[in-house]
Amino acid sequence: MRGIEAAAMASGRVTGLELMERAGRGVVEAILAHWPELGAGHGKAIVLCGPGNNGGDGYVIARLLRARGWEVALHALAPAATADAATMAQEWGGPAAGFEALEWEALRGAAVVVDAVFGTGLTRQVAPGVWGALAMAQEAGARLVAVDILSGLDADSGAVRAEGGYLDHPAALTVTFQAAKLGHHLGAGGSLTGPLVVVDIGLDRELAALDGAVEAAEVSAERLKKVEGHKYSHGHALVLAGGVGRGGAARLAARAALRVGAGLVTLGCEAGAVAENAGRLDAVMLREVAGAEALAAVLQDARISALVAGPGLGLGAREAGLVAAALGGAHRPAVVLDADALTLVAQDATLFALLHDRCVLTPHEGEFARLFPDLAPRLGRGKVEVLRGAAKRAGCVVLLKGADTVIAAADGRCVVHAALRERAAPWLATAGSGDVLAGIICGLVARGWSGFAAAEAAAFLHVEAAREFGPGLIAEDLPEMLPAVFRRLGV
Repeated sequence: MRGIEAAAMASGRVTGLELMERAGRGVVEAILAHWPELGAGHGKAIVLCGPGNNGGDGYVIARLLRARGWEVALHALAPAATADAATMAQEWGGPAAGFEALEWEALRGAAVVVDAVFGTGLTRQVAPGVWGALAMAQEAGARLVAVDILSGLDADSGAVRAEGGYLDHPAALTVTFQAAKLGHHLGAGGSLTGPLVVVDIGLDRELAALDGAVEAAEVSAERLKKVEGHKYSHGHALVLAGGVGRGGAARLAARAALRVGAGLVTLGCEAGAVAENAGRLDAVMLREVAGAEALAAVLQDARISALVAGPGLGLGAREAGLVAAALGGAHRPAVVLDADALTLVAQDATLFALLHDRCVLTPHEGEFARLFPDLAPRLGRGKVEVLRGAAKRAGCVVLLKGADTVIAAADGRCVVHAALRERAAPWLATAGSGDVLAGIICGLVARGWSGFAAAEAAAFLHVEAAREFGPGLIAEDLPEMLPAVFRRLGV
């Protein structure tokens, strides 16, 4: 967004002062829309301004609220340090006390406290005297409104950049401009941003022209629809299972692949586990797969279009051989690797070297650390760039699971799926939910989707299924919620 704003101003299409005026007006309108009761009278507001352009937005907000008849107190951390902010400070024209003059009684009487101290340009740790003022506002019961992003959150990573602690509670409202920032969805920023409103400040042309932007994950309802054809027209997915007593995770993945629309799904297991799996499966077919040689023979069938390995698979020599056969065979299908398969790949450089552009890796952070031990320590400082680096190294799609799921492709494409705020699905923190996600990805890939598109859509569908069921969810419920999700999406 900093680049977009600079490009718009350099073109002469808009000035910095015009953007600041639009931003401030957008914040005021967002406040009144979010709390309609505040529009009925003349409230009290405290506006906290920093020295930069975020503070300039704050001066505009203070002036506009005053023009509406509000009683406004403005506190400046330091004098305006940019030309545009200085101009807006002059147009405010009112007094500007320091932060040290903040009093509990005034905070308790304020309808809103506006945080316009540090925005997306934060480059250092925020002192306790700054974030402490925001904490005071929350403790006093005022509605804390963040302009662009809470001061003390890194707009690129969502990490807290504050000395000695930070806020315990999210903002009552965050108002950002033109597009959400990564820091609103990643890391601590995902939980501390609170309700998020994006205000259009007239930079849609520059935003549309931006190359390489990270976007929000989405799904095409039209593409999810099945077209005419027979079962093989919609793909055949193969799920590799573990030994006796360890088939549950693979069965979850298999059922998810079938529910998401794969034409056929086969579960491959050792001979001793066939009866156990047969007692739990009907529409999913079974096939004995003793080891790598048997799998290679199975994969001679070109109609098998996707394979998932890892859920409940095990970590022995047989399992390592299966992963090698899946990745390195002459007739290799697309491959989704999860759980134990990821651990096996992390343990064996020869397996890692077999990864190819039709693979999708679905690690959680612990598995990611085993796969990419040098990259994992940097996740907290920039998850998107780390995932892009991991995907490039592996030569395939990497999906890092979490409430802030990040999906990257080897060519640099990246999407973020944030199960936060109105789309939060805490019930997904249950055993087996990741196996279902792997199965959904595999089912979509079997239907002909690219690994990247399948991972993107699967992250969305996974959360929608959890939200469809609600509290009390267990992993077995997730595939059964997909039909309801499809109906709601118009599939």
